[in-house]
Amino acid sequence: MRRWTNSLATQADRPRPGIGAAIAAAEAKQRRSLLRNHGGGHAPVTNLELFFDLVFVFAITQLSHYLIAELTLLGALRTAVMFGAVWWAWMWTTWATNWIDPDKGEVRLLIGALMLLSLVMSAAIPHGFGDGALLFAASYCAIQIGRSLFTSWAMERENPGAGRNMLRASVWFTCAAPLWLGGALSANPALQLGLWVAALGIEYSAPLVFLHVPGMGRSSAADWVISGSHMAERCALFLIIALGEGLVIIGATYSAAEPQPWLDAAMWTAFTGSFVMWWLYFDMGARRGARHIESHALPGLVARQAFTYWHIPIVAGVIVLAVADELVLAHPHEPVHRELLAIVVIGFGLFVGGLAGFKRISSGNPWFPASHVYGLGLLVPIALWGWLAHPPGLVFYGVVIGIFALIAIWEWGSFHGGWLERMERRNMRLGRFLRRRTDARRERRLAKEAAAKKR
Repeated sequence: MRRWTNSLATQADRPRPGIGAAIAAAEAKQRRSLLRNHGGGHAPVTNLELFFDLVFVFAITQLSHYLIAELTLLGALRTAVMFGAVWWAWMWTTWATNWIDPDKGEVRLLIGALMLLSLVMSAAIPHGFGDGALLFAASYCAIQIGRSLFTSWAMERENPGAGRNMLRASVWFTCAAPLWLGGALSANPALQLGLWVAALGIEYSAPLVFLHVPGMGRSSAADWVISGSHMAERCALFLIIALGEGLVIIGATYSAAEPQPWLDAAMWTAFTGSFVMWWLYFDMGARRGARHIESHALPGLVARQAFTYWHIPIVAGVIVLAVADELVLAHPHEPVHRELLAIVVIGFGLFVGGLAGFKRISSGNPWFPASHVYGLGLLVPIALWGWLAHPPGLVFYGVVIGIFALIAIWEWGSFHGGWLERMERRNMRLGRFLRRRTDARRERRLAKEAAAKKR
C-alpha cells in the first residue's frame, strides 16, 4: 500500500505535457529559428540593415560620378546596367531580411559578408567596363547566389518546403552568372554590354514569371508572405540615401567652385529640387504606399509591383538629377547644351513617371495622378524651348524645378482640402465644370465595373 502511494506521489511530481510544455517548446524553436516569423505583421528595420545601406551610399556616389565622367549615350547605357545590378542586389537583400532575422548571429555574419562584397562591387564601378569588370561581376554574382542559398536553407530548416521559393531564385541567378562572368572576361566592350544586358533581362524577368523553374514549379503570390511595413520603410530609406547623395554633390560642388555669377542661385535651385522631390515622395507616396501594402491581402504582390519595379525609375531619376545639379553648379550661366538638356529631361521623366506609377498602384485607382501626368506634359514644350533657344543652364533648370514645385502644390492642394472643393465653395464656374466632368467619369467607370461583374 505504501509503495502504491509513493508511486502516485512520484507520478504527480512529474511534469505533464500541457500548455506550459507547448510554450516552452515554441520558445525553444524560436531561439533556434533564423527567421523573423512575423506572419505578415510588423517587422522593424534593424540597425544592422541601416548599417548595410551605408555601402550603397558609396555605390550611388560611384554611379553618379561615372555618369558625369562618361556623359555620352554609351556611358548612360553602361551606368544604367550597373545601376540595375546595384538596385537588384539591394532589393533582393531587402526581401531576404524581410524573412531572416538580422538579430541572429548567423544572419549578422551573412549581412557582414554581403556588405564586404557590396563594397567591392561599388569600388569596381569606375572601371566596371574595363579592368574592374571581373571584380564587379564576380562580387555581384556571389551576393545574389550566396544570399539566396542561405535564405533558402534558413527557411527550409524550420519548415520543409518553405525554402523552395528562394531556391528557385538561386537557380535564376546561377543561370545568369555565366553571362555576367563571360561579359567581364570578354575583350569586346560591345559584347560585354550585350551579355550584361541579357543577364539583367533574365534576372529582372524572374519575379514576373513567379520564379518558374522547370521541374521545381513556380511560386504563387501567397508564398510571398512579407511584412509590408518593413518593405515600405526599407524603400523609403533607400530613396533618402539617393537624395542624400544628391545633397552631398550639391555641397561638394558648391564649396569647390570658383566664385562666379549665379553660383548661389544655382545652389538654391539645386537644393529646392531635392527638397521638392522629397516632398513629392514622402507627403503622399510613402504614406499611402505603406498603408496600401500593410492592408493588402497579398502584400508580396504589391511589393513586387510597387516597390521592386516602380521604385527603379524613381531612384534612377534622383541619381540622374544629381548629375544635373553638378553640371548646373559648375557652369550656371552657360547656354544649355544637349548633354544637360538630356540629363534634366530624362531625370525628370524617370522620377515623375516612376512616382506616378507607384502612386497609381498604392492608391488603388485605375488612373495615374493628374498632377504628375500634366507635369510630364509641360516638360515637352520646356524641352523644345531648351533645344531651340539655348537659355542659360540655370534658367532652364530653374524652370524645370518650377514644374516640380507646381506638381507638389497641385497634389498638396488636392489631398489637403481639395482644389475642386475650394472652387465650389467660391461658386467658381471652373469648379462646377470640373465637378460635372469628374462625376461623369466616375459614373462611366462604375457602369463599366458593373458590366464586367455581370459578365
